[in-house]
Amino acid sequence: MSMRALNGLRCSVPRFVALAGTCCLAATLAACTSGSSAGNGANAAAAAAGTAAQTGGGNGTGGATGGGPGGPGPVGPGNLTTASASVARRLSRSELANVVRDVLGDDTGAAEKFLSEDVYRPFDNDYTVQQASGALIESLEAMATDIADRVMLPANRGKIVTCTPTGPGDAACLRTTIETLGRRLYRRPLSEEQITAYLTLQSYATENTPGVTHDFYTAVDLVLRSMLQDPEVLYRVETGSSTGQPGVYKLDGYEVASRLSFLLWGSAPDDALLDQAKAGALLDGASRSSAATRLLGDARARQQLERFHSMWLGYRAIPAAADLAAAFSMETNKLIEKVVFDQPSSYLDLFTSPQTYINGLLATQYGLPAPAGGEGWASYVDDKRAGILSHGSVLAAFSKFSDTSPTQRGIFIQTRLLCNKVQPPPANVNVDQPPTDGDKVCKIDRYDAHRTSPSCAACHSQLDPIGYGLENYDIGGKYRTHDDAHAECTLPDKGTLPGFGDFSGPGQLAHLLVDAGKVEECFVQHLLTFAVGRELRPEEDSAKQALLASFKTGGYNLQQLLTGYAADDRFSLRQEEVAP
Repeated sequence: MSMRALNGLRCSVPRFVALAGTCCLAATLAACTSGSSAGNGANAAAAAAGTAAQTGGGNGTGGATGGGPGGPGPVGPGNLTTASASVARRLSRSELANVVRDVLGDDTGAAEKFLSEDVYRPFDNDYTVQQASGALIESLEAMATDIADRVMLPANRGKIVTCTPTGPGDAACLRTTIETLGRRLYRRPLSEEQITAYLTLQSYATENTPGVTHDFYTAVDLVLRSMLQDPEVLYRVETGSSTGQPGVYKLDGYEVASRLSFLLWGSAPDDALLDQAKAGALLDGASRSSAATRLLGDARARQQLERFHSMWLGYRAIPAAADLAAAFSMETNKLIEKVVFDQPSSYLDLFTSPQTYINGLLATQYGLPAPAGGEGWASYVDDKRAGILSHGSVLAAFSKFSDTSPTQRGIFIQTRLLCNKVQPPPANVNVDQPPTDGDKVCKIDRYDAHRTSPSCAACHSQLDPIGYGLENYDIGGKYRTHDDAHAECTLPDKGTLPGFGDFSGPGQLAHLLVDAGKVEECFVQHLLTFAVGRELRPEEDSAKQALLASFKTGGYNLQQLLTGYAADDRFSLRQEEVAP
């Protein structure tokens, strides 16, 4: 079905006009201004059905859109002390894949197959860099077709059609399917107007249309394809109702449910959470905290937190052989699960733990005794290794030129663990070439040249000394005493964290960071960045500091931090964003 045809009537819809300047409207306008590309036969029927299914975009919940007629106008991003600004946020590729898996039972990776990779900054949900394009629309159409072809197979369609149709014209069964499927995909009940519009698709199952089979499931197939391309499914559209404070709106229960589930699961709310939203049981802090606790008990919360850390700490794609990469992932995920879920303790233990979870392959890699039984927890032999910074996953993340890079590792520590800004290099510097200094062979000597250049010294003096303290650990976390292939180039086994002190190895570095109280503050900043879908603004510093204070008071218990964040009034509020 054509995405352009699907969106044909949305151009005049007031709700989407009110979202002018957001990504959601950009996608809609792109569809509206590109014309129709309906094909023949079933494609033509589907395209026409998509047009027939236009609903006005209303959510049936009574929410008011900021800036609408009679309502307060949007305010600028300089007043974010009460609520964070937000716009319609397109689901990331990963989120869309999770929704398709959880709602439709399809885990074949269609989103990854058809959609381009999201921009990572370092997370994949930054709405400020999301772009709508004709290519995106065509890719979404192809994805929807691919998913529907699989989901509608006789062996699979019972996942979404829970009634037994009496024939092609069974309107009651189709209505039930539309209501049930729509509630999960739209993450709220459909309005009667939407249901009625989708019911018109039944004509393609009962009328003589060339190329279209007379079958009840023909209509369901068209409904599914239409929904999978609807902007309100592809975007998280929050409206809310006025709080009386200009530009600040209180989310309804369904919008809160989506915030909770996408934060903690990276997916749509389940039926239980939607039932709570319907009952108004997510509008107070205690209820949201209880709901968050339940979500954290689900395996999807583990996967989501593991993915968060892989993006934050840069190891989402590990440059290693498949078996070694899998072992690295196992090691890191086991530590996260132990600290956060299985034996909840201070989150700082993630960085200072004297133990790691290894198998025989990693025992050889790290020079540790192999655990009994093939895999298990093992203690490090000295304080040069500790916690997640010693894992091969993290040590491999910021490599370059097929080897470790003191500069890249310094950037990693400064930006991801200290939350400092690092300025880009001068325009005349070719960053795609390793540093050189005459005929010098040893890496440390060549990198030292950075600090002799007036245009490079200021930045590199804050970066390279950090990397030097990690150089004895190669791209796979294996300890070494000299440069690869150059035994004469002895590595220093010592580095400096500017402003904090000297260290040897990732374990000592982690303790420096933790003792300075920097890790937890930077973590909270990244967590909020992930939650709001963009880089934090200066006006949101008070919110960050409040969350940090509660983190400290709670003994750095991450589950307690997350449930407390959900309970805070700020979680259920949004501020209108100014269109660029």
